[in-house]
Amino acid sequence: MNLLIVVDMQKDFIDGSLGTAEAQAIVPAVKERIVEAMGDRWQVIFTKDTHSIDYLKTQEGRNLPVMHCLRGSDGWQFPAELQDLSVGSSIFEKGSFGSLELAEYVCSLNHDAIEGIGLCTDICVISNAMLLKAFYPEVPISVDASACAGVTPQSHKNALEAMKMCQIDIVNE
Repeated sequence: MNLLIVVDMQKDFIDGSLGTAEAQAIVPAVKERIVEAMGDRWQVIFTKDTHSIDYLKTQEGRNLPVMHCLRGSDGWQFPAELQDLSVGSSIFEKGSFGSLELAEYVCSLNHDAIEGIGLCTDICVISNAMLLKAFYPEVPISVDASACAGVTPQSHKNALEAMKMCQIDIVNE
């Protein structure tokens, strides 16, 4: 069985407080990839960047002082296009870039391949891809570049190059 991990496709990263045109542009590709994976009987897991009201007091908040993805807020939610697709799937709330809980859960499964998509390529996608590569060095891990966006186009490209160097396959570049 194969696994698709959909990273942080939340309103605040798409068209909210940290939204970008590039993030908005990938929503159809993300939806299409999820539908395709589900049709091929892949397991689909979602992550949600999740912060509390004290976010600005955290290390991340001091370095990125923009309130976003506050648990329960509208910006914390998935966009309408992805809401129904997440129903019945595992969803991992994470307070940092990478999720050890996700990596440990994936270790409890037996997958032939793992693919990542979502936001932001240069922060949370790369963090989780690298964690999974460390936990699963022999399992093929890929990232679909057409279903990812970074903070900037250049940082997206840099993250893809860094993942390639760590033997994570980049598809649809």
